[in-house]
This record gives sequence, structure tokens and C-alpha cells, in this order.
Amino acid sequence: MAESKGSMLAKSVQKHAGRAKEKILQNLGKVDRTADEIFDDHLNNFNRQQQNANRLQKEFNNYIRCIRAAQIASKSLMDAIFEIYEPQWSGYDALSAQVQSAESLWQDFAHKLADQVLIPLNTYTGQFPEMKKKVEKRNRKLIDYDSQRHSFQSLQANANKRKDDVKLTKGREQLEEARRTYELLNTELHDELPALYESRILFLVTNLQTLFATEQVFHNETAKIYSELEAIVDKLATESQRGSNTLRKITSNAIKASSPVQSPVKQMNDANLSNSIQYQNTNGSTNHATTTDLPPGVLYRVKATYGYVKEDVDELSFEVGDIIRVIEYDDPEDQEEGWLMGEKEGTTEKGLFPANFTRPI
Repeated sequence: MAESKGSMLAKSVQKHAGRAKEKILQNLGKVDRTADEIFDDHLNNFNRQQQNANRLQKEFNNYIRCIRAAQIASKSLMDAIFEIYEPQWSGYDALSAQVQSAESLWQDFAHKLADQVLIPLNTYTGQFPEMKKKVEKRNRKLIDYDSQRHSFQSLQANANKRKDDVKLTKGREQLEEARRTYELLNTELHDELPALYESRILFLVTNLQTLFATEQVFHNETAKIYSELEAIVDKLATESQRGSNTLRKITSNAIKASSPVQSPVKQMNDANLSNSIQYQNTNGSTNHATTTDLPPGVLYRVKATYGYVKEDVDELSFEVGDIIRVIEYDDPEDQEEGWLMGEKEGTTEKGLFPANFTRPI
């Protein structure tokens, strides 16, 4: 066994040395080289295709890393926004839902890019190393063939002088074996290289369609979320400007205790609350409110000076100009400061509404 391994090693060294010598002679122009311009064109296409695929793979891997970093940053930002947004403010629950939707959207986006774009890209680029090994093997066999061809030509020239038919026959057999080995690999690559090159179109179409479609869905859905977030903040701003964000869960005592020095908006809001409580407590005798010729159970009527969209099922929505009949609470214990119970005229809609969104008529 040791002798066999030693023999194999010696043959390997001899073969490498022979190829190196043949390559040097070819580069120096001392001996000719079997030319195959068609194969050279296929090889140039292959090299360019591999280079482009590797570049795409590198950049997309970097893009995925950035997406995941942006996902983490987005979550941290949303968490901070949600933490600073006080529970009693308008739209708190809606904000919570949108923050959760944004997080889910980022997770789905990153997963689809990795699963549906990156994995097929890795599979595509995985073809090139094996094909390159086959090309390198073909090139080695070509050197062997050229070397054997040159050896046979020399042997043939000497054999004619010495008439050594045995060496000539053996040399011819070695040349034929080298030729068959080379041509087999060369023929296969003449088919496989152009097929691989043409496959780039279908791959790119499929891969890029998936990438762009995934991006489109993500950005469209993200736009919807941020549109909702903008609407939530706009509503909070509007209610703050109108002085309506005192909120039903906060009593007037709590408001006074929370801020010894009140802003003008706050003072106006407290005044509106005081007036609306007065409307209700006087049981219809409020100044500027007509209390005659009213249906049974109606304390007085008011007209909406601002539009209001209900946030709870027990509230009443209305638009500017709507007429609302103020009525008693079903249960006096449910009475809340700054809020009235009413029915919108011309409808069967009934519920709570902020007094300072209306004026008595």
C-alpha cells in the first residue's frame, strides 16, 4: 500500500510538473495551444455572470442587515412614542393598535425578504463554484491533451528515424485517451455554460419581481399605518386647541391639583366645563337656552359648533350645525363633568357628548 501511495504521489507530481512546463512553453509561444473561441466566449459570459451574481448577493445581504437594524430602530421609536403618549389622551387605544401593526409589518417584511428573495439568490449563486471547478478541470485536461500531442509529434519525428513502432503506438494511444477526456468535458461545458448564462434572465425576473412586490406591499401598508398615526395626533391637537381634552375620566379637582398655574387654553377649557355643568345642573334654566315648547324629557336644545366623532359606544357623533336635544342621564350617578346626554334631532341616535362642542339655542 505504501508503495502504491508513493507511486501515485510521484505520478501526481510528474503530471503537475508536465502541465506547468507545457503552460510556460505556450505562454512563451514555443508550442501551439488548442484554440476554442466559442468556449472562450462562453467562459467570458460565465465569469461576468458570476461576478454580477456575487455582487448582487453581497449587496442584498447588506440590505437585509440594514432592514433588520431598521426594524429594531422602528420598534424602539414606537415604544418610546407609546410610552410618552398618556393613556387618558384621545386615541390611546388606536395608537397601541397601530404600533403593534407596525411591528408585525416589519417582521413580515424582513421574513419575506430573507425567505423569498435571499434564499433563491443563494441557490442561484451556489451553481457557480461547481461550474468553475469543472471549467478548471477542463482546462487542465486541455493542457494534458496539448502536452500529449506535442510529445507524440516529437516521438513521431524520432520514430521515423529509428523506426520505433512500439513507442509510436503507445504514444498514439495516450494521445487518443487525452483527447477523449478533454473533448468529453469540453462538449459538456459547451452545453452547460450557455444554458447557465441564459438562466440569468428567468432568475432575475422572478427574484426582482418578488423583491419589488414585497417592497411595494410593505411601503403601502406602512403608509396606511403612518396615515392613521397622523390622524390620531391631528385629533389630539384639535381637541387640545378646542379645550376638549380634559377627558371624561379626569375630575375638575384632579385638573386643578395637577397644574397650579394654568395655561390660557386650560383656563378656557375649565370655563367651558363650568358652563356646560351649569347648563345641566340648572335643569334647563340656563341663560340663552330656550326651555319652552320642548318635547317631554328635553331640558333644552343645543347646536353643534364643532364636529365630533364618538370614541366609545355610549357617545354621540355629530357634525357642525346639528341640533341636539339635551336630556337627563338614565342614571344620575353616571353624570360626568363637561359631558351632556342628548339625542340628535331627526334621528334615533342618543349618547354622551362634550358640552363645549355646542352652544345653547
